[in-house]
Amino acid sequence: SMPSEMLMKIFSYLDAVSLLCVGCVNKHFYHLANDNGIWLKIYSSCFQTKRTIWKIKSEQTETASLDCAALRDRKPGYWKKEYIFKQIATVKTRVMQLVKPVDPYTGLPSKNKEAMKAAGLRWIIVLKDKNGKEHVMEKANLSFKDTSVTILWYSTAWPCLDILSTLKLFGVMPLLPDQSRDSNKNGPRRRSLIAEYHLANLTESSVAVGADKLVQLFSLNPGLLIGLWKEKNEIAFVMASLHYHQLLERSTLGSATVQYALPPNEPVLDDVDPEYGLHDYNLHLDMHGGSCTYLCGTFKRLFCRKGDIANGYLRLTVVSLKDNMKHLPLIGTLGLSWETDVFKGNVKDCYVMDVTLLDETGKPFWCFSAPVYMELSSKASSLYDYMGHIYTTDYADSEGKVCVELVWLEETKEYFVVNLVLYISTKKVNNWYGTNY
Repeated sequence: SMPSEMLMKIFSYLDAVSLLCVGCVNKHFYHLANDNGIWLKIYSSCFQTKRTIWKIKSEQTETASLDCAALRDRKPGYWKKEYIFKQIATVKTRVMQLVKPVDPYTGLPSKNKEAMKAAGLRWIIVLKDKNGKEHVMEKANLSFKDTSVTILWYSTAWPCLDILSTLKLFGVMPLLPDQSRDSNKNGPRRRSLIAEYHLANLTESSVAVGADKLVQLFSLNPGLLIGLWKEKNEIAFVMASLHYHQLLERSTLGSATVQYALPPNEPVLDDVDPEYGLHDYNLHLDMHGGSCTYLCGTFKRLFCRKGDIANGYLRLTVVSLKDNMKHLPLIGTLGLSWETDVFKGNVKDCYVMDVTLLDETGKPFWCFSAPVYMELSSKASSLYDYMGHIYTTDYADSEGKVCVELVWLEETKEYFVVNLVLYISTKKVNNWYGTNY
C-alpha cells in the first residue's frame, strides 16, 4: 500500500547488492528497482572519472544534460545491466592478469589461488532428493596444492542417503565483486555446473576405495569421494578434487544447468618430424592425502616408440622397474585425511593423484585430479634391492590410464615407486595433433 514514490525514495539509498536483492521480492519491487535514475547514480559513482575543482560548474551542467539524455533514451533496467556487465568485466580483467604468469614446472598459471580469491570463487554441492527438494551444502574446507584444490564439505544435517537422487557440484561467483565478503554471501550469485552425479544405489554403482573404523569411502568419476558412516550408512562428508587446468573456466563460464565445454585443440602440423606427437612430453605428478604431500615431482622428455603403441594406447614410461636409480621414495605412510564437526580420521592406502601432462609446446595435454587406492599385489618382488610386498595403483578415464607399482620396505617403513607408466589413448593423440597412429 506504500506509494511508489516513497518506495523509490527508500530504494535510492540502497547499494547495488541490496537493490538487486529487493528486486526479487515481487514484480512491483522488481520494476521499481530497475529504475534508470537510481542505477545511473550507482554507475556514475563507481565508474565516472573524478572532475577537477576549477571546472566544477561547467562539468556539473554538462553532467546534468548527459544524465537527462541517458535517462530519456534508455529502456528500464539499462543502467542496471551496464553496471553489472562492467563490474563483471572489471573482475575478469583482474583475474586474467593474475593467470598470465605460468609456472615452468607445472605449465599452469602460478597464481591460481590469488585469481580464485579475486574472483570471489566458491564451490557448493546441491543434493536433490526423489521428491525434487534441493539441499544446498556450502560450508567447506579448502586445501591448495601445486596443481589442484581439494574441497571438503561436512555437516551434522545431511539428508538421508536413501531419499537422494543426484548430487551437483557448482562453481559459484558473486554477481558483484564487493559481494565476495562473507557478510554478503546470500546476495546475488552465478552458478556454473561442474559435474553431476547419480546417488541411486551408491554403494553398488560406485567404487569402494577404502575405510577406517568410522567411515567407508566411495569414489564417483570424476574426482569425487563420498564418506559414509559405517554404522548408519549415512553421509559423513563429501570431498572433491579439482585440477587447476580449466578450473576457472569450468567454475565460472558454464550455466546453472549446462556444463562448460572445453574448446577443441587446434593442431599445429609438423611435416618435418615423422614422430610428431610421440616425444617431448613433460609430466608433473603430485600424490597427496589432503593435508600431506607424499610425492611431488617433474619428469621431462617422455617419449613413446612406435613399437610401444598397442591396443589403442601410446605408452610413456616414467619410472622403469629395471632402472633402480630412478625409483622414488614416498614421504610418510599413504592415507587420506578427513574430518567433520565431531570426528576426524585417516583412511590408509587411499590418496589423491594429480597428473599434469604437457605436450612438446608446454601446453596442458592430459590433466586430472582424482582419488585412487592401493591394492596388495599377489606377485612377490623379483627385485634384488627390494624384499617387501608389492602394491599397485591404477587409474583410467576416457583419455588414458596410469599404472603405478610400489614396494613397501619394512625395514625403513616407506614406499618406493618402482614402476610408473602412462597410457595415452591414440584417439586423443590423433585429435590433438591431427596425426594418425
